[in-house]
Amino acid sequence: MENDFHIVGKFSDSYSKKETEMVSIKDVAKQAGVAISTVSKVLNHYPGISEATKKKVNQAVKELNFVPNSVASALSSKQSGRVALLLDLSNVSQTVDEVNMNYLVGAINQAVEMNLDVITVFYSMIKDMSVENVIRYFQSQSITGLVIFGMSKDDKVLHKLIDSEIFKIVTVDAPLINESTSCVWVDQAKAQYEVAKKTIEENGCKSILYFAGKRNGYVTEERLKGIKRLAEELELPILIRNGNFSELEARKNTFKYAKNKDVVVCASDLMAIGAMKALIDMDIFRPVCGFDGITLMGYAGKQMNTVRQNFAGIAAKAVVELKRLLDGGKGMEIVLDYELIRMKYLDIIC
Repeated sequence: MENDFHIVGKFSDSYSKKETEMVSIKDVAKQAGVAISTVSKVLNHYPGISEATKKKVNQAVKELNFVPNSVASALSSKQSGRVALLLDLSNVSQTVDEVNMNYLVGAINQAVEMNLDVITVFYSMIKDMSVENVIRYFQSQSITGLVIFGMSKDDKVLHKLIDSEIFKIVTVDAPLINESTSCVWVDQAKAQYEVAKKTIEENGCKSILYFAGKRNGYVTEERLKGIKRLAEELELPILIRNGNFSELEARKNTFKYAKNKDVVVCASDLMAIGAMKALIDMDIFRPVCGFDGITLMGYAGKQMNTVRQNFAGIAAKAVVELKRLLDGGKGMEIVLDYELIRMKYLDIIC
């Protein structure tokens, strides 16, 4: 079925009030010299349309100031636009649900304050879609911008979505930037370097066991850079094992490798908890540090250094940045502050 479109009002030099000039999809087809169905396919990003045809249609759209109904409605409403929060809840345990909850609270509160209509979408809802179908899905929801949390290098459809620049997008923890896309995160490499250095210097450690996060993760890559730089500067031997952000994997690797290393550095608090619990069971002491600052760290049994990220604040900043993009701004990288802390039980109980 062909979509119905119209143009939002334009201001006339001769009149003080807004005049509305209606432009139909037929006008665009006539201007471009193509069929109405072709215009509809181009506007809805159907595959199989030649670049030459796309160029003609898009040029006609530009010349006629043609706007789809869904976009026109958003522009003419009191609200600034409708945005989607895209989160990955796959393989998430209850112990780290607080991160996504903080993301949601921060983003939704900020969206309400800025008069942005917001919906929540989960990766599982679009995981089997092509990029064309993902685009159509978001357009059917009148989405003009997205905040994407937890994106990895393996999320090929999302990479294509960003490359298309059809929507304004802010990624959290994924350094992908173009004219329509910004990134918000902390300096992952620097934070990993600093928390590990603090732990090593406090305990006089001479060798490192490091548990990395998920393969092909952007934060994993950056945190690896930080720990490798530290090991090189301090001239310390380092054994790196993949922990997949898993408490269980960290526990298993601790039993296997920790006896021959002086410190256990983990790319997440969850892995740090698994490592610490294993060390307690082994009845040996090794200093352990984590990354993220989740509340559960306070219940680990022993105090550990970690990097505290303000997840609600990061999400709120992502929404502010998305609004800037929707208002015509260009994509950029935004690096936020973090805090090195030693998590204590008394600090987290109410």
